[in-house]
Amino acid sequence: MATADSRVRDPVVGGNSVGKTFAGGTVVALENASFDIEKGSFVSLVGPSGCGKSTLLRLIAGLIEPTSGSLQVHGSKVSAPRQDVAMMFQRATLLEWRTAIENVLLPTEIQRRVTADDRNRAMELLQLVGLGEFAFSFPAQLSGGMQQRVALARLLQTGADVLLMDEPFGALDEFTRERLNIELLRIVGEVGATTIFVTHNIAEAIFLADKVYVMTPRPGRLAQVIDVPLARPRELAVQTSPEFNRLVEDARETLGAL
Repeated sequence: MATADSRVRDPVVGGNSVGKTFAGGTVVALENASFDIEKGSFVSLVGPSGCGKSTLLRLIAGLIEPTSGSLQVHGSKVSAPRQDVAMMFQRATLLEWRTAIENVLLPTEIQRRVTADDRNRAMELLQLVGLGEFAFSFPAQLSGGMQQRVALARLLQTGADVLLMDEPFGALDEFTRERLNIELLRIVGEVGATTIFVTHNIAEAIFLADKVYVMTPRPGRLAQVIDVPLARPRELAVQTSPEFNRLVEDARETLGAL
């Protein structure tokens, strides 16, 4: 276990004493957060509700600006949304009147005119998430888990190499959630993206991540970084191992002491 200000060489995402307040400075959502996240790594954020996990993602995405400190992606200051960072939310938020492939193509349409190569890429991504045969289905014809797969393909269609995921599977049943976690690890491994994943589930955080950032109750601070030395690729069976259970207990003890 290491402190939250542990540094890595040439970080893809870095924060220096980042703070964020709301309501005219009366609500401190995030305080003095310093961190570096290396290329291709998977980081999970865990902590109680209201501790600033989602706020931190929105700051990295450039959707809001820090009140104090600074954030960098690929060495440049984050001051607005950028094309190399993409975010996925708890709900799929698909457009009901568009087919799966049309939803996947939406980020491209916003940026420029869609080409045949873009359509081919969108189809490849739907196949990657296991939905090739549902490319022309509408959201109402898809289950909740399938809709989240479409949302994941849409996230990848952006071409961003930094993926921010705010409890993307939190509304799904346990079985579907486990299946999508396995798929997420496979897909992220294939595309080599740097991923930051918010969850309330300690076991999920450890199963997915290379490092788990444990956050304090509001005002949110990065209290600890837990290294996860479990080998990849990972299967669900790893969750029965003594090492996995020790890591879960480490995180639970850290959260309990905050």
